[in-house]
Amino acid sequence: MELVNYTYKLKEYLQMLREEFEKNNPPEDRKDKKFFQMVKQNTLPIYDLLEKWEELALKVVKERKISVHPNQITSTRENMELLLMHSYYIDVRRKRYMELNQSVSYVLDQLLREIV
Repeated sequence: MELVNYTYKLKEYLQMLREEFEKNNPPEDRKDKKFFQMVKQNTLPIYDLLEKWEELALKVVKERKISVHPNQITSTRENMELLLMHSYYIDVRRKRYMELNQSVSYVLDQLLREIV
């Protein structure tokens, strides 16, 4: 099932982003065009995947095949998007970052438990 593959891929990205957050320092200049291009290039595939994942997950939820609430799916996408930026710009405290990371991970795991 496509949704399963997308969800596992998002879990991989989630781990990769956490490693990025933990190993990097904030950019010296937040307006650095070269840095922005690098972030954009690294995150674009994740944004694309997130969009497809949300669409499919909402469809499955609406068909009442799983007991995850549609708001959880939407919030997970939004939280993942926040993590994408925080992972590179390091502009949030570690505790907040880990809370977002945990939240996304929880919903992805819950979704997998119900559809696998």
